[in-house]
Amino acid sequence: MPPKKTCSPEFVRTELEKILSSAGFAHNDRLSGFLRFVVEQELFGRGDELKESVIGVEYFGRPADYDVRQDSVVRNEAGKLRSRLAEYYVGKGAADGLIIDLPKGAYKPAFRQIEMATAIVRGPAGPQRRVWMWLAVAVAGCAMVLSVLWWQGILRRNQPIPIAVLPLINLDRNPDHDYFADGLTSELIRNLSIIEGLAVRSETSSFAFKGKQQNIRDAGTQLSAEYILEGSVFRSGQQLRINARLVRVRDDFPLWTGGYEAELTDVFAIQRKISQGIVNGLRLNLGQGRRRYETSTEAYDLYLRARALQIQRGDPGIDQSIGPLEEAIAKDPSFAPAYAGLAMAYAARSGQFRQDIPDEVRKLRAAVEQAVRLDPLLAEAHAALGMLYARDAQWVESEKSFRRAIELDPGSSASHTGFALNLLRSLGRVDEALHQLRIAEKNDPLSPQLQFHLGWLLISIGRNDEAAGYCTKLPADHPNRDMCLGRALLGQERTQDAIQILIKSEDRGNRAYLGYAYARSGRREEAEKLAIDLSPRPFLQALIFAGMGDKERTLEALDRITVVGPVRMGSILSQPELALLRGDPRLKALRKRVGLPE
Repeated sequence: MPPKKTCSPEFVRTELEKILSSAGFAHNDRLSGFLRFVVEQELFGRGDELKESVIGVEYFGRPADYDVRQDSVVRNEAGKLRSRLAEYYVGKGAADGLIIDLPKGAYKPAFRQIEMATAIVRGPAGPQRRVWMWLAVAVAGCAMVLSVLWWQGILRRNQPIPIAVLPLINLDRNPDHDYFADGLTSELIRNLSIIEGLAVRSETSSFAFKGKQQNIRDAGTQLSAEYILEGSVFRSGQQLRINARLVRVRDDFPLWTGGYEAELTDVFAIQRKISQGIVNGLRLNLGQGRRRYETSTEAYDLYLRARALQIQRGDPGIDQSIGPLEEAIAKDPSFAPAYAGLAMAYAARSGQFRQDIPDEVRKLRAAVEQAVRLDPLLAEAHAALGMLYARDAQWVESEKSFRRAIELDPGSSASHTGFALNLLRSLGRVDEALHQLRIAEKNDPLSPQLQFHLGWLLISIGRNDEAAGYCTKLPADHPNRDMCLGRALLGQERTQDAIQILIKSEDRGNRAYLGYAYARSGRREEAEKLAIDLSPRPFLQALIFAGMGDKERTLEALDRITVVGPVRMGSILSQPELALLRGDPRLKALRKRVGLPE
């Protein structure tokens, strides 16, 4: 009798992916995840441990003491899975080279290899439409190692694992290719963040290490991360080489490494392999609903370019990212992440003092509606939708959208920050806003912009000593450092010290707070001169008039900027410099006119 033919793990995983991409599984995350879970346990030599109680706890999230006699979720879902597999092998999978089965009455999968002579060989997909790749690959290799940590008891502490991704190093030394490495880093962070049980540090903090010598222990300490994923990208023409490794911070020990070489058109395939290496062996559940997108190489390249601009260049980068995102959409009108990125960019632009705000909001609405329509489970799309609703003063709908975005991706500092600044602060719910920013800070501890927002919010509620601490953390070249520190000093009634800080800057915003400080210190003539100089900016004038105690001119100036809408007006009116207006019926009328509650 010939020996029983065994299947290699690589072959089983290849066949598994065929099943999961089929119509019966692609849109059913529960059954897809269940099948992937049991197959991976078998491949890792743990198939004999797949008992009903184990699956209930480890996959379906039941408590450790749940009673399988009272809760039949595992039996019910296993029955559905067997039926769905049977349908697959009768239809699309009829010519597959492997049958994956879940024998009745058991939960350990069985693999039956079919002789290749009877199987149809399917060629690879065309280069213009490939599944997302490199991210999925990097996310995969780490997970294989983290699965071992689970069994060692590290993951059983019921606390998310703090992990950070350092910027991928561009090895070809062509600065024109930096965007490619930066964009892939951002996408890797985004894909890791959907894994339940991982606390992934935000891209802003990770990119604080870009261009610096990467010391794992220092990075882990600064990012409060126990594991670091680092790697490199080498691009030469149409050839691509990517290396990655997962390192344990406490002893600089490499837990997993992966190297991939392919043509540029296969970049999505690499992402997928890395995901399999990290995720498939991880004893944690994938977040619900993350799609495997398909798009063209050209569209994805433009998308990565835009993401790199948004990460590295702040507000100017957000403006510059709009062009590449629009080009990406022109190449592939079905690519949901590009619409979500465009929506976030327009949301940021429409929150600034611009004369074309209505046009920005129109473009924001079109982009966010497309993103949600194309992928209803894309967290970034719901965060952008929350911003859109806030700009329309639809506060209930806005809050639902922000909470949905956070539910879909709890580790996204952008969603927590957007919720805090666009809704909670505008509505005066400052304690809740501070709580959301604290969550964002935990996930993004090195973000200068987040530190500025925390300082700004703390100033608005009179916690100036704490605010000053955040202001001093800002880099010396941060455009708002002097404003932040100057305002904190004003709140501490250190007016002369504030003047010494603010007088150094020619920035218009700083000049406005300087005028306010002049007015508070009795230097009215100098304050009036600054108010004249700032006449094209009514809000900046309003600050100076408020410092003079002139309610009439303050309200008149504010009345001229109601076009900025409820979000910006809510932020403006929360400032302590405008405290003299509180209780004035004209302020109540102004708030009502822009859609803000009393």
